[in-house]
Amino acid sequence: MEHHSDNMTEPGADQPIPAEMLLLAYRSGIFPMADGREDPDIFWVEPRERAIIPLDGFHMSRSLAKAVRQDRFRVTCNHAFAEVMAKCAEPRGEDRESWISGRITNSYIGLHRAGHAHSIECWQGDTLVGGLYGVQFDRVFCGESMFSRAPDASKIALTWLVALLRQAGAELLDCQFMTEHLATMGAVEISQAQYVDLLGEAGKGEPAQPLPEAYVSLLGAAGSGAGDGAAVARGAGEAAARGNGDSSPGKLIAQSLTQTS
Repeated sequence: MEHHSDNMTEPGADQPIPAEMLLLAYRSGIFPMADGREDPDIFWVEPRERAIIPLDGFHMSRSLAKAVRQDRFRVTCNHAFAEVMAKCAEPRGEDRESWISGRITNSYIGLHRAGHAHSIECWQGDTLVGGLYGVQFDRVFCGESMFSRAPDASKIALTWLVALLRQAGAELLDCQFMTEHLATMGAVEISQAQYVDLLGEAGKGEPAQPLPEAYVSLLGAAGSGAGDGAAVARGAGEAAARGNGDSSPGKLIAQSLTQTS
């Protein structure tokens, strides 16, 4: 499904990958992975087939729509980026390894601080029970990983992501590799050449609204023009807590996905 490329000059093996290098890689259709959590080395991946979710073709089942409308979880944006990455890197089932190494983690935290990596979090009380993170540039969002510690938590995080990307004016949601989980939600597989063409189209014109700002805009919170990303994220948390008028956050998300793109 993938092959490795050594075409890019790397920094020292213990150093985070610079944000500029990561963005160049994503704009070229490749991304980094590691062979294990403790491995300081990385390799660059260019899948032969790419999974994407068309933003106007997202499938939300009746049961998932009900869970979203019921606000089964409190959903935030960029409130716990590092914690989401840590949860995504934890062992799953019998698989004791992860491609999310310490070096990968530090690299994406740096990209997050630069405003190009974002997370969606699902909470039960003060406990983080699901979420996802990825990279945003131009009109593209590249989903990196997701996790779930409660039923439907990762599905609800992905549903919110699609709604926010539509609000933001994004065109392309990359999921990297196809899974059964993604296929049930509308993911399709395309060739790498087709994906690179879509990248080029999505790079034209004005970039999409940053994900935290789209979160605030969609939920109708005051302060959608708040200064830095941290301030926007705080406003987003307040928006999630109170909703918009008589509508709950989940109802607003579900309604936005039933509207014509």
